Amino acid sequence: MTTDEAPEETTVSDRGMVTIPASLRRRLDIEPGDKFRWQIDEEGNLSVEVVKQRYRAFEDDDMKAPMGGDSLDTHDFAGNETDPAFTEDA
Repeated sequence: MTTDEAPEETTVSDRGMVTIPASLRRRLDIEPGDKFRWQIDEEGNLSVEVVKQRYRAFEDDDMKAPMGGDSLDTHDFAGNETDPAFTEDA
């Protein structure tokens, strides 16, 4: 924030929750699932660090373990895969 902007203010709920103003969420790119790291220095000043916790964090991971099949396979653990009464073909 620049010095000519009014400071943002929120209230702590009885359960200890605080709402982050939308303007700050947009400016800091805060999204659902992100976390905050709270620290107090020796003078008692509070600092908060945004820790990004984004979905699809491993989407580009080329080290995926092969699981076999084409992910459409089904398995019957009761051993009825060959029984025509239990086929999935309709």
